[in-house]
Amino acid sequence: MSAVSKPRQISDDFNNAAAKPTTRKSKRPAPLSLRLSPVERAALEKAADGMSLSRYVKGRIFNKDGSPKPSGRAQPVRDHVALAQVLGMLGAMQAAGSFRDLAAAAKSGALPVTPETEEELINACAAVLAVKAEVMRALGYTDVEAP
Repeated sequence: MSAVSKPRQISDDFNNAAAKPTTRKSKRPAPLSLRLSPVERAALEKAADGMSLSRYVKGRIFNKDGSPKPSGRAQPVRDHVALAQVLGMLGAMQAAGSFRDLAAAAKSGALPVTPETEEELINACAAVLAVKAEVMRALGYTDVEAP
């Protein structure tokens, strides 16, 4: 197998493995809908204290003591602006294609290690670390080292 067809085969294998299963699931019952006034909804959201409203209401109805089950928050993202910045950085980087090209060149022995190449690799690593730090901040982690 040539060096050019090997990455394509790997890509095809990955796409086949990542494809959604073709098994059919049984239909779920229709969701329950409840109309609330703006005041009622605001009171319910305040009582849920960040928990999803569905989980809060189900907990209040079905738990023996009337309290909702402890759970995660409805929105784990703490900083939507930071998350938007991360997504913008990812879009601008076009990293997946670049990493794929670098890996193919390295496997075929066509990647010369020059000072310029080394500098580009260091810059790529720094960019990945910056994205990681921003994602961690957006998810609410405070002890994040900046690159």
